[in-house]
Amino acid sequence: MKTNNPQGRAFATSVGIYLIVKSVLNMIIGGELSISSLLIAIGGALALVSGMQFVNFVVAGILFIVAVTHFPANISNFGSNWIYLVEGIIDIACAVLLVTKDDIKAHFTTKWTETSDIFKNK
Repeated sequence: MKTNNPQGRAFATSVGIYLIVKSVLNMIIGGELSISSLLIAIGGALALVSGMQFVNFVVAGILFIVAVTHFPANISNFGSNWIYLVEGIIDIACAVLLVTKDDIKAHFTTKWTETSDIFKNK
């Protein structure tokens, strides 16, 4: 797979795995099967692994908005929602790292015109 920075790709892959695990965990805790949220998580993970330019900002923005939107409810019901509060904190940490860490930013430099080369070896 093509990558511009192996350490950045490793972190992006870790965040992608986190998104999928988070989706599955939320389905288990919520007691319902949500194929759409799982597909969104898988799409986000694939987007992160791709290293396409600016994808890190999009995923970080989505993580941040979701975490901030749910933060008031999670903090007000801390006793029963502590796991969601932890999830929100991890979401914000991932979002910040996706847009600030140099290794990660270096991974997201593949031009959109190079989409056919994404999964080729460098």
